Amino acid sequence: MYATEQLHEAVCWHGICWNPFNKEFSLMNAFSQPVLVYINVVKMCLKLWSLLIHEANEYRKHVDTILKEELGDLHADIPGFFEAYFGNISGLDSTTRAVLDKCKEGDRPLYNEEKGWRDWPKHAVEKEVLKWLADVIGELVQFAEAHDPAQKIDRRPLAQPTRPLEGYIATRKLDIGFVSDPSATEDSICRWSQILIPGELKNDPKYDSPSRAWLDLGRYAREVLAAQDSRRFVLGFTLCGPFLRLWEFDRLGGIASESLDINTDGLQFITILLGFLLMSPEQLGFDPTIITIGDKRCIEVEKDGRKERLVIDDVIGRARCIAGRATTCWKVHREDDPLSRCQGSAAQHPRTPLVVKDSWQYPERDEEGELLREATESGVTNVARYYHHETVRINSKSDDILGIRRGLSIPRLKSRQGSVKPTTSRSRSCRGRKDQDSAFGPKRSSDCVDTLLPPPPSKRTQSSSPTKPPTNSTPLNRVHRRVTVQDYGKPIYESSSRVALLAGIEGCIKGYDSLYWNAGMIQCDISPRNLLVNEDDDNPSWRAFLIDLDLAIRVERDGFSGARGKTGTRAFMAIGVLYSEKHSYMHDLESFFWVLFWICIHYDGPDKGREVARFEKWNYMDTEELADAKKGVIADESDFLRIAEENFTPYYQPLRSWVNRLRRVVFPDGGRWKKLNPRLSSEMMDVLQRAQSDLNVID
Repeated sequence: MYATEQLHEAVCWHGICWNPFNKEFSLMNAFSQPVLVYINVVKMCLKLWSLLIHEANEYRKHVDTILKEELGDLHADIPGFFEAYFGNISGLDSTTRAVLDKCKEGDRPLYNEEKGWRDWPKHAVEKEVLKWLADVIGELVQFAEAHDPAQKIDRRPLAQPTRPLEGYIATRKLDIGFVSDPSATEDSICRWSQILIPGELKNDPKYDSPSRAWLDLGRYAREVLAAQDSRRFVLGFTLCGPFLRLWEFDRLGGIASESLDINTDGLQFITILLGFLLMSPEQLGFDPTIITIGDKRCIEVEKDGRKERLVIDDVIGRARCIAGRATTCWKVHREDDPLSRCQGSAAQHPRTPLVVKDSWQYPERDEEGELLREATESGVTNVARYYHHETVRINSKSDDILGIRRGLSIPRLKSRQGSVKPTTSRSRSCRGRKDQDSAFGPKRSSDCVDTLLPPPPSKRTQSSSPTKPPTNSTPLNRVHRRVTVQDYGKPIYESSSRVALLAGIEGCIKGYDSLYWNAGMIQCDISPRNLLVNEDDDNPSWRAFLIDLDLAIRVERDGFSGARGKTGTRAFMAIGVLYSEKHSYMHDLESFFWVLFWICIHYDGPDKGREVARFEKWNYMDTEELADAKKGVIADESDFLRIAEENFTPYYQPLRSWVNRLRRVVFPDGGRWKKLNPRLSSEMMDVLQRAQSDLNVID
């Protein structure tokens, strides 16, 4: 941020060592400087500190908005919730009733129908409630195992509200959660990948609201979904005072039960706790189509009339969100694929690298698998080649959100009491880490975040409704689909050299051109994550190629899609698309320019990413404001060269003149194009080819 940089400069100037974050400074060093200089620097620090606080407040507002956006719709007080998720757990009903009877026994019964639970903390202080819960669950487990000695319960609650869990990307504290570890204690080291059911505690019923307990639990569910690549949905609970509410989070948002008082409904409370302890992995939300055989995880598919097993080699990336397409990508190989040795190496690798893309799509949209198959059969080059696609089936039924929600009636209108819709907008392209890597790029370590370069934006701006929006009488739904392709690479911003970057963009433009002319499609989301390169001589994939056709659309003869809507990744969208023009072939070619421009600013070579405040705003600016800002960048050549000189990293400074030449081609006379130019792609590739021969560009 600007304020942070200026503050650092101020406190380092003249050797004055004052850190406003811990308010410590070296008086001896300070007073060794002229007093007037010291006073001026302190004034500057105070002014910049005020600016820093303002920026931090704005950032927090932005983060809160994004979090609510990612949570999707939250609907509470759904009738039938309890029966839907707890009504089919084997042996639960009989065990619960036997346990309740045991709870009522003795001179000091654990539960009394008139007084409620023994030793329930009067003021519901979090620490006391956590200890009480752990003790009660421990007794319930003993009663349940005594009722059925053959039933061994391995799950236990884990309460560590002051200890952050080791996580997928960052650490976050969790009030309470259930884990599969009978020896779990408050001193146990736990990761989000181990949490089966998260819980949120508040000491007052008034916190049972969208902005408090619901949002906090949503954060936990988001971490669980991000850390567990085979998780389809997450069950959780909030306990605000003595009032318990059950939750289910999936790719449309969250739904919740009606609230119950645990002190007046002991049977229900016991049923819920024992249900959490006894549910099968599938009932907890794990995907039964991903199976474990020995030390291998596999996906079974049916291809060409026969079953085929794909062995998961690596998790390439998983979108860190709740509501949305929630794309997960795995690098896989066929179980029966013969291994080949790499040149000059004893290591063996599958002959055909495959990538499985798993996502939750609106059923009204064209299937990406069909579009990829059509493109491959049309002879398209430099686009990921089709291998297989399917709708995931569980228990002989298509897997979708309506099935996960067990047929519960969910309101669609915001006016319905108990229904909350924080936002329907998809206006930000957030920067992430491993979870937002390219859909078909390599895996990064999730533990060493300091070594990771910040990848480019991945969230898209798109119409808030599907291509064929359902009517109000049709419930919203998302269908679980998988697409498998035969090409594997790394994101273009990880290219090993400047020449490799330019060659990669050239190859991807060839692929885009081929997709347009051979298959009659435009991709509609040209962004760094969707442009991949292959610099491995032993990898038979394209040397550079496009991925991700799930927003692709067919075009008319005039090169326009006929569809309006701001579709794509915001920072790379063409100016005309930001102004709501019909998406066209020319718009996507313009996006290639913005990709190169962005990389030159944000990457100081293949291993060094950075953030630049001025351009970070492009991720969440109003679309028309962003269009105006982009016009300001490209309108005047001298201004553009100044912007490039000031903002391109040292590594990419040699590309300034070539990016400017590309600007002249894409924006004739410094303005937006007014008519279709069928030669635009050829002209762009010509600039990129000549740049690769420039001695100043060659690394």
